Amino acid sequence: MNSYEFIKNEAGKTLIACTYRQNGKSYLGILDDVQGSFSLLDIPFTDIDNIASWNDYLYVEGASAVHPSSVAKVTLDGRKVVDFKICWSSSSDCLKYESYFSQPELIEFPTVVPGQNAYAYYYPPTNPLYQASQEEKPPLLLKSHGGPTAETRGILNLSIQFWTSRGWAFVDVNYGGSTGYGREFRERLLDRWGIVDVDDCCSCAKFLLENGKADKERLCITGGSAGGYTTLAALAFRDTFKAGASLYGVADLNLLKAETHKFESHYLDKLVGDDKAFFDRSPINFVDKFSCPIILFQGLEDKVVPPDQARKIYKALKEKGLPVALVEYEGEQHGFRKAENIKFTIEQQMVFFARLIGRFNVADPITPIKVDNFD
Repeated sequence: MNSYEFIKNEAGKTLIACTYRQNGKSYLGILDDVQGSFSLLDIPFTDIDNIASWNDYLYVEGASAVHPSSVAKVTLDGRKVVDFKICWSSSSDCLKYESYFSQPELIEFPTVVPGQNAYAYYYPPTNPLYQASQEEKPPLLLKSHGGPTAETRGILNLSIQFWTSRGWAFVDVNYGGSTGYGREFRERLLDRWGIVDVDDCCSCAKFLLENGKADKERLCITGGSAGGYTTLAALAFRDTFKAGASLYGVADLNLLKAETHKFESHYLDKLVGDDKAFFDRSPINFVDKFSCPIILFQGLEDKVVPPDQARKIYKALKEKGLPVALVEYEGEQHGFRKAENIKFTIEQQMVFFARLIGRFNVADPITPIKVDNFD
């Protein structure tokens, strides 16, 4: 990751081209450290990962709500952009479907702590060929990102567009503890993972309900890894959501602490706290509190969140009599890489939600897997 480059202006003076993030958005500019001045550069990217300079040009790796991850060549005249050209795109074909793209709206919503707000990207249902009735509110899928101290970004994500193009509202939450919104915001999660993230996801769903953006009876939650943990914790310890999907999610914090890889072996110490907190915030210890359908997806070669976690939660929910399904993938690790598995995962989530709580048939020809205690 490279966030700055030394460049020379027309007079041969050395300047610094740099990028930074503020309130969930990336900015690119020119810094003159001698004069103490900074000039913003106007480019279409709202999210920037890397910058490099070569032969008087800047090359920027970034994305936006309508641009997939791309590399752009930026031509400068002094401190102004005179040309912006995409020279490589991760998905150049997708732009022909732009009329289907749901544009993210950055929302700020109140949390359970008075005076504290959190953030999310809300994507309304969007399809130029269909119009929903005014009487019906859309089903909502809320996503909790991984990390947990990572950040979700408002850039083109075709997995999100899959949902919105089929009539779903989608919200991608940056709960307290996410990066990108300052130190105080990030440190909200210290000793409170499993509390702040869960509360903020529930608060976001409540905020959207109050603003008429979703159907109360069709609120669903999904997440992978740490987001899968937030999903399971929200379903176990709160009653906001009607169904959920956990992708290689954490069910047992003590098991995660004991079996996870060396690089993150002490990551949890600051996020959870003492032994009692590890027990009290592990959904697997409170299966009696689960009360709605759940579908689980797990890679069998996962070294970060071993398969035992998903199997343990699946067995407990099956014995309790709740509708539950477990999908295991040979050869997959922490995060699915094979296209057919990524496709299968997203399709089975949708058909699972549609059958169990959605009250509708999916438009795509998807064959549902067997759901225990339902089929």
